[in-house]
Amino acid sequence: MAKPDWEAIESAYRAGSLSIRAIAEKYGVSDTAIRKRATQNGWLRDLTEKVKEATRLKLVRSEVRNDGSREHVRTDDEIIDEASEAAADVVLGHRMDLTRWRRIANRLGDFLESVDFTEDNHASLSRSLVAGVDAQVKIIKAEREAYNIDSEKKSDETESLSSMMDELAKG
Repeated sequence: MAKPDWEAIESAYRAGSLSIRAIAEKYGVSDTAIRKRATQNGWLRDLTEKVKEATRLKLVRSEVRNDGSREHVRTDDEIIDEASEAAADVVLGHRMDLTRWRRIANRLGDFLESVDFTEDNHASLSRSLVAGVDAQVKIIKAEREAYNIDSEKKSDETESLSSMMDELAKG
């Protein structure tokens, strides 16, 4: 009797396309032996969803090819390249816009720095200051996102900047 091909059995088990009994029948071993080996070696039927998705994609592509509605079926790499190019264009556009808004916010800061606060202009300059700080905080946050500087967690710097802005708005 030939020795079972446990590598092939493991692959079939993990793929999840066949029942354990069907795998046992195909490779000439008992389903109990497969279950025992799977438990001992920690095999998981973890590829089932990926196999289903790959199968679905192959069926869709096959239908498109057979349909003849398109002369060339685009590959995943072509689709990914096109989508990433479009996304990169959007991010680069955002970065250019953020640079423009940073210049505007800096000019507002320069103006406020040069103006003397008086009883007459105190209220309007205070509103301008709050608006300027708010704009600067939003620009910094957007730049950090656009340049992938921060992870999903808020940095201490951003948190302290936000709390400083809150304090300015209250006062």
